[in-house]
Amino acid sequence: MKRICFVLQVKRDRLEEYKARHHSVWPEMLAALRETGWNNYSLFLRADGLLVGYLETEDFERARAGMAGREVNERWQKEMADFFIQPKGVLPDRAMEPLEEVFHLS
Repeated sequence: MKRICFVLQVKRDRLEEYKARHHSVWPEMLAALRETGWNNYSLFLRADGLLVGYLETEDFERARAGMAGREVNERWQKEMADFFIQPKGVLPDRAMEPLEEVFHLS
């Protein structure tokens, strides 16, 4: 398994609503993540809106492509797009750029 970490920026005025949305993620979205190889997936949010995502997967590009092909993901990404500071028209899952891992204590 590869460890993947990425960062995004949530708008400060949308933090509470963003957190609330993640307390009730659609069951079909959760199933799609599991089915496409998103394992041990977590999101961490700092008070200034910095969002850190972490997951483990065999192949991140394959996992991301698997989600891109799911209708439920397209709906979720469109609903969530306005929560983020990013270029107009770019959906959040397409803005994820994996960070370089420079240390891991195994």
